[in-house]
Amino acid sequence: MTTAVRITDELVREAKIFSKIDKRSLTGQIEHWARIGKCAEENPDLTYNLIKEILIGIAELEHEAISEYKFGQQK
Repeated sequence: MTTAVRITDELVREAKIFSKIDKRSLTGQIEHWARIGKCAEENPDLTYNLIKEILIGIAELEHEAISEYKFGQQK
């Protein structure tokens, strides 16, 4: 389901810049920021990098892009 939302022109301009850098659609970039902001508000003790890694892990699980971790082996 999609919903129309009014946001400022400034936020749209910034999202367009970051969407090109991160290779996301404009909508995808704003949704990404919203997910990070939601996680940060729900977990104020987590750092941005930890939140980002958690979201990457969730996306990998959803796309079954996972592999077994082998302890003691380095890349």
